Amino acid sequence: MDLKAVKKDLVAKIAAPRDSSRADPVDPYLPSAGNHGYRVTRYELDLTYKMSSNNLRGGAVITATATEPLESVQLDMSPHLEVAKVSLDRGRVAKYTRPRGKLTVTPAEPIPVGAAFTLTIRYSGNPRPIRGAWGEVGWEELTDGVLVANQPNGAASWFPCDDHPSSKAPFRIRLTTDSPYRAVVTGSLVGKKRSGSMTTWEFDLPQPTSTYLVTINLGLYEHLEVTGGKVPFRAYLPADLKRDFRVAFARQVEMIDVFTDLFGPYPFPDYKVVVTDDELEIPLEAMGMSTFGRNTAEAGTGDERLIAHELAHQWFGNAVTAAEWKHIWLHEGFACYAEWLWTEFSGGADAGSHALRYYSKLQNSPQNLLLADPGPKDMFDDRVYKRGALTLHALRLTIGDEKFFQLLRDWVAKYSGSTATTDDFLHMAADHSPVDLRPLWAAWLFSEPLPSTLGMPDDHAGRR
Repeated sequence: MDLKAVKKDLVAKIAAPRDSSRADPVDPYLPSAGNHGYRVTRYELDLTYKMSSNNLRGGAVITATATEPLESVQLDMSPHLEVAKVSLDRGRVAKYTRPRGKLTVTPAEPIPVGAAFTLTIRYSGNPRPIRGAWGEVGWEELTDGVLVANQPNGAASWFPCDDHPSSKAPFRIRLTTDSPYRAVVTGSLVGKKRSGSMTTWEFDLPQPTSTYLVTINLGLYEHLEVTGGKVPFRAYLPADLKRDFRVAFARQVEMIDVFTDLFGPYPFPDYKVVVTDDELEIPLEAMGMSTFGRNTAEAGTGDERLIAHELAHQWFGNAVTAAEWKHIWLHEGFACYAEWLWTEFSGGADAGSHALRYYSKLQNSPQNLLLADPGPKDMFDDRVYKRGALTLHALRLTIGDEKFFQLLRDWVAKYSGSTATTDDFLHMAADHSPVDLRPLWAAWLFSEPLPSTLGMPDDHAGRR
């Protein structure tokens, strides 16, 4: 055998240019979302939206770096958006095709590994939600406005992107729309200019952000500045909801302070809350902001747990994001447990009381969910939320409050701005634990039946 020839052939195969559409999905939970071969380093979006006709005209400038040699580049993009022109780097027109749900760009010459490149895409259309196993996600028209709910794969409904949580990048978004409407967009407002019947709003989001955490809200909203907390808190809502809002969100500032003490510094410059004029079945989290329906404001203090849940996602899900959707318990289990911690540290029932109640409920639920890998059908199942929270409570009982809360703060500090996995959390937890935690993880994360006890399995408690 000619070893030199074999080695040469292997090197050639490794270095051969590929397109970014491969049979192996980025994430098996959403096999059609996400793309191989490159890493986005920045999005710049210039959008014009006409409310009356639901018409969106967009320009996307996407800067990326090839992680392998590429003969073509794929982006996620709804078929409801029409592409007018694609150029690569210094204005060179690039060929493109539109396989369903994708935009495939083929440069004149392959892009070598490590090379930075910039795609400029001009497009337009009538954006609409993307239908999937979890309902409709993405761009959604309200009675008199718009909201964008991207989780898990709705970003492609309004801009071309690498739509996967592991792909984080900064954003700059410029949005021009009808002047009566206020735009509330992810990031900090850095510019506003009215021209005739249209107003242009410009937002900067320097933190690396997953596409599903970027959102747009358009409505006849008034701006309400809430003072008194450690973190600037801003609300945007219909004028008739101001009184209801002050009741329902009366403890929001205190909640931010409590979570800052428990989880570490708030990860972003400010916190924004949008209350739409429509009712919403569930609230929505985004980077540095949350969106609620008017029903939450009208509920008074009745929906306080939801307000706590969405705030907690700023630490768990937004700052620290799951590298794959199978690790969704790192978002939802943590945010659910934060609901219980809020009541405990604000004078209500302690987390243990909530844990006992939901442990009893889960005992009467189907015992066929693997928390560490629930499968795409069940990744938003309520059992992921509650069993995830119970897992954290079991850990807290095992290692004690001091080590538990230090672990949460260290977790956010280490992985903020990036992505993480269940294994990453288990490894960090091992460094904070005086006992071997493997039996606990085996019982709570890697077995379907609910454990027979809330804490460490009885026959392993205290063992190294």
